[in-house]
Amino acid sequence: MKDKLLALKEEALGQLQGVTDPGTLNDLRVKYLGKKGALTEILRGMGALSAEERPVIGQVGNEVRGAIEELITRKQEEFQRRETEERLRAEKVDVTLPGRPMTQGAVHPLSRVIQDIEDIFIGMGYQVAEGPEVETDYFNFEALNLPKNHPARDMQDSFYLTEDLLMRTQTSPVQARTMLAKKGETPVRIICPGRVFRRDDDDATHSFQFHQIEGLVIGEGIRMSDLKGTLLQFVQEMFGEHTQIRLRPSFFPFTEPSAEVDVSCVKCGGSGCRVCKHTGWLEILGCGMVHPKVLEMGGYDSQTLSGFAFGMGVERIAMLKYGVDDIRHFYNNDLTFLKQFARI
Repeated sequence: MKDKLLALKEEALGQLQGVTDPGTLNDLRVKYLGKKGALTEILRGMGALSAEERPVIGQVGNEVRGAIEELITRKQEEFQRRETEERLRAEKVDVTLPGRPMTQGAVHPLSRVIQDIEDIFIGMGYQVAEGPEVETDYFNFEALNLPKNHPARDMQDSFYLTEDLLMRTQTSPVQARTMLAKKGETPVRIICPGRVFRRDDDDATHSFQFHQIEGLVIGEGIRMSDLKGTLLQFVQEMFGEHTQIRLRPSFFPFTEPSAEVDVSCVKCGGSGCRVCKHTGWLEILGCGMVHPKVLEMGGYDSQTLSGFAFGMGVERIAMLKYGVDDIRHFYNNDLTFLKQFARI
């Protein structure tokens, strides 16, 4: 039995010396030292030995096991060291290389225009009010003097989700909600920025979604002249102090009287050019005195109180301010286009 153990030791050490990968090393460990390994099989025969031979054979068996385990441990450490060295080589960083520059982002031009408009009106004492983009038919139309089947609804092709819910076509519903929330209290001075949705074909000047900012003022003695003065101050802060406005009669169901507002051309200053089609004026927004029915539905006494409202498209303002000729540029995420506004 002693000869078998020594022969097993020589065989195992010889095979272990030539191992080049962890998988083969583990297979040999199981082969020689496992529960059903060769060493275990030999030592099972110790039951047939005499009492004097067992300690001798047991000692030899332990020496064989120890020699094999020692070589296996050395091999494992060697493989581990080699793996660590390879990983360090693969993950090596050359600290002498220049750092990778980080691309700096910037505020989107539409967001910048919204911020500018908000700053102007907040400076005039207005508050910013917001509301849901999914709106009820009542707040989007009926509370604004547009009852069901009113022909003026055809001006706003809508995305209906149910018979009573739709994607809002304007931010005017926020005005109606604010009036009800105020419960007749005055004064009211708010602007309502946000996205709106209409079933429009996308082209250079139209989009199925765009941004609006609408304004509402309610109080005692509010007149059309107050509206004109407010809008004049706004356009001069937005486009320059020499900018002028003109009001043209128009129709909106929720205001009476109503007007379209033009500004003197931001390109030629009103002298006439290709941008303004040689008229000297550019249409910018709609406005008017709040219709008495809208005041009454909002909980206000139209006999003692009055107000004005206005609404503008943010994309329209941005196109005029920055000389952009296609509304789709704002949504295409073209970095070449957007980088122009990185420092505005």
